[in-house]
Amino acid sequence: MHNSKSIPKQALVGQNVSPPAGATVKLSTTDLNNLMQALDIDVIAMTEILVPRGHRVEFGTIDVPGIHYNLSGMGRLSIDGGPTIQLRPHLLIIVPPNTPLMIEVDGGSSPPKLISRDCWTRQEGILRVAVPKEQPEIVQICGFFNASFGQSVRLFGELREPVIEQFEPADRIDLKLREAMNELLQQEVGVGAMTASLLRQIVVSLVRRSLKSSRRWTERFSILADRQVTRAFADMVARPGAAHSVQSLAHSAGLSRSAFMARFSDIFGQSPMAVLRHLRMRQAAIDLTTTTMSIDAVALNAGYESRSSFVRAFRKAYNRDPSDHRRMAKEGEVQKDI
Repeated sequence: MHNSKSIPKQALVGQNVSPPAGATVKLSTTDLNNLMQALDIDVIAMTEILVPRGHRVEFGTIDVPGIHYNLSGMGRLSIDGGPTIQLRPHLLIIVPPNTPLMIEVDGGSSPPKLISRDCWTRQEGILRVAVPKEQPEIVQICGFFNASFGQSVRLFGELREPVIEQFEPADRIDLKLREAMNELLQQEVGVGAMTASLLRQIVVSLVRRSLKSSRRWTERFSILADRQVTRAFADMVARPGAAHSVQSLAHSAGLSRSAFMARFSDIFGQSPMAVLRHLRMRQAAIDLTTTTMSIDAVALNAGYESRSSFVRAFRKAYNRDPSDHRRMAKEGEVQKDI
């Protein structure tokens, strides 16, 4: 999967214009649904953490966000040396990319004893941190993942502060994470799709919780906070093959062409048409691997009237022709790069 990051919004540049009469700038449920349906999840690794009383565990950095879900026990979590977060059952924390953290539990030694790397074991993509013959106080499951739209827009790429939400047993977050771990252990056909689906359900649960919360952490993300630009982006995501233009997208956002271009580029670090090409290539790759549509039909569905221009664009995106991509997918040679 492509790991280029979206660029955080620094300022709203350009002249805004009033939206048409009767229009609203609020991000609609439909727009959010379109975004969530098109969200690609790539599970990088899963970790099970068991911390006994009087111990602590320290983790370095990884270039993807992590979901940390506290199954049971009381303790503390500190992210990048910042203020401690009190851990309790069913607390979920999204840790930003490239951010070290520490989990510790009081009792016995002071300060808590560091769990040695000798106690870290790995099996089928799952890392387990546990002290032999010690009863754990904290039991936590972590999933490290990418969440993106197409090849270039990462939902959590610019996250700088943790997202913290308290769930309940009835929300079944723990069951989804345990099922994802079991999928990795079993390594049966479709393991990637299953683990991705389970993590996507958790992200959607977070978005739902945010919409009901006074904190609304979704507004920390530039692609969700600028509702006018996000409305246009959601339309691109939902209908990548439509005859979009900068002018039509600006109209959808209720902005002038110049204001839309400036704000969109500031948020995504790319022009609207560059992001649209990524979304169209994603759609084409999905069609090639999941349908029997002809190449011409795949091209048309991705917004290309010319087969030759579609093939050139696809070859540039994936370094292979569409027909080769379909053949390799059937033979199980295509990695997750959509």
